[in-house]
Order: sequence, then structure tokens, then C-alpha cells
Amino acid sequence: MPSRPQPTAQVAAVPAVTPFVAPEELARRAGRDSLLRLGANESAFGPSPKAIAAMQAGVPHTSWYGDPESMELRTALAVHHVCAIENIVIGSGIDDLMSLLVRTFCTPGDVSLATRGTYPTWTYHVAAYGAQLATAEPTAAAAVDVDALIAQAAIVKPKVVYVANPDNPSGAFVPAAELARLRAGLADDVLLAIDEAYADFVPAGALPPDRIEPGTIRLRTFSKAYGLAGARAGYAIADAAHIAVFQKIRQHFGVNRTAQIGALAALGDQDFARSVIAEVAAGREEYYELGRRLGSRTLPSATNFVCFEIGSRAQAETMVATLLECGVFVRKPYAPPIDGFIRVTVGTPAERAAFAAIFAEALERVREKAPA
Repeated sequence: MPSRPQPTAQVAAVPAVTPFVAPEELARRAGRDSLLRLGANESAFGPSPKAIAAMQAGVPHTSWYGDPESMELRTALAVHHVCAIENIVIGSGIDDLMSLLVRTFCTPGDVSLATRGTYPTWTYHVAAYGAQLATAEPTAAAAVDVDALIAQAAIVKPKVVYVANPDNPSGAFVPAAELARLRAGLADDVLLAIDEAYADFVPAGALPPDRIEPGTIRLRTFSKAYGLAGARAGYAIADAAHIAVFQKIRQHFGVNRTAQIGALAALGDQDFARSVIAEVAAGREEYYELGRRLGSRTLPSATNFVCFEIGSRAQAETMVATLLECGVFVRKPYAPPIDGFIRVTVGTPAERAAFAAIFAEALERVREKAPA
């Protein structure tokens, strides 16, 4: 048999795992045209009407490349975060920026440290570039344990420590003072990467101040509160020296023109963003009450989703499958101590009402199947 070109050993060793099965594919598998989308933490409230209008107006110029420097968007973000444009790099969502970050700071064999059970996409980038993943145990409530991360970092000597804050999938939030303690507890040459995808749902006063710190990179997105998940626009805030390195190796046309236009307009419509944040907060309270009514414990959340306890891991998996049969797309945490929970995005009032009725029926079915 003739030989054929082979991938590098590093790439060949990456497990063949699909990190995210999209609701479109799940609908096909379930024989449905569509699903009630409560599993990907997309915004149920859409983008700002101003962002939609701006993107529509820009469509005739889709034949043009977008500005590779994203200068207008970076300038507006610099004002928003009280920093210089040299402190900001734009990417096609946080996932793109994660890839950039791992490529920049981790050579094959280097260690990246994260909390066990946190946002799994980080681990795919670590594996893809040949780095090693080390983990620290979460708290009993599945939150980031700062002391555990500091202790583990002293042992494994990571190049990068990754923290999702608020966390996905638990929804837990680490206060600014604790993050400062984590940064102080790490060696100066360790990079602290803080994934703040859900930070817009946290009261501004609880977040770390908009201050550039040489050993810290903060990742933000327009996918959640701003409702632009399909456009793919995110950004990193960091020391200018780090941003300059990213600028050398990023995809310079990786953020499309329409995404830049939409993100800029969305950033300029803070009234709409605040209305989404308020609606999400009301929806979280509805979910908490639903959990109390049905006897399903919920985890406090600082995000646009809530975790409901189902029981064992097997029962949670059965619940995900049962809801899918009923036309509802949700997901579940993959690691203890919350692998017996499901994670549900805050939908519109109508979506929340539809979910509540279906969930109550599905929960009864799952409990009936549980061993005595």
C-alpha cells in the first residue's frame, strides 16, 4: 500500500473528540426540525437592534476585507476599559484567543493548570499544541479553589493558569480579592489567564478593576450579553508587550467585517445590554424557584445559566436524553462534584415557561426510573 503524508506525532496524539455537538446536529439525530435551545448559553434576547441595523447596512461591502487591525473596535474598547488600544487584541471569539494564548506561551510538554471540571474547550487547545494539563480540585460547590490552585502550581510549575470567572459550567464567581490573592500566590513568570465570558452578568463593582497587570490576561466576548455568538467576536486585555506578541502571529483577517461592525454597534448600545442583563437576572430567579418547587437543588449562578441537580451522573445523562426527546437542548457538567446536574440557559419568558412544564414531566419520569 502506498505511503501517504502523515500528521505530526503531536497532532496524531490528540484524541478524536468532538468538543461540541451543535443543536442542529442533535435535532437531526432526534428527527426534529429544531429544538428549544437552552444548552449553549447563547443569548435568547438577540443582538441590539442597533447592531442588527449596522450589520445589515454593512452587508453590501462583504466583498471587502475587514480592517485587520480592528482599529475602530479596539479604540472603543480602550475607552470602555480605560486602557490603551495597545492593550487589546481582537479574536474570533474567546476560543480563538485561547488557541492564540496556548500557542504563544506553551511549548510541547509545558504545563497548563486549571480547575478540574471547568470549561472543557481550554483542554482541547492545550492538547492540540502538545502541552500538558494539570488540574486542581474545585470546592465542594464546584467553584474555583484559589488555595488549591496555588498549592498545585507550586508542585507542577505551570506556564499558564486558566480560570473561568464566572465559571462554566458551575456558574460560580471568584471575587476580585480572591483573584488578586491567586495572582500574588503564583510565580512572576506564570501567566494567569482569566476567561471572563460571563463577566457582563456580574455587578461591575464585584469584578477586578480595569487595570493592566503584566502577568494577567483577561478574555472577553460579545457572544453572551451582547447576543453575537454567531458573529464570533472576542477580545483580550493585557500588557502591551503580550498584545504585541499576539499581533505577530494572530490571523490578521480572522475577525470578519460584519462581526467588527456588529460588535462596535453592540458596545455602543449599553442600554440594550443592561436590559438583557436584567432579564437574565429575573430568569435566574425563576429557575431557582422552579428548582425549589420541584425539589431539584440549583447552584447560585453569576451567568446566563443555572445548574439543576438531577441525582447521579447516570440520571443527569438520562435527563439530557429525555429532554432531547421532548425537543429541548440542554447540556450537563462532565466532572464531579456536579456531574449529576444539568445546565440550562436562561431563555425568554416564553421559553422559560415551556421548559418548566417539560422539565417537570421529564424529572418525574427520570425519578420513576431511579432504583429504589
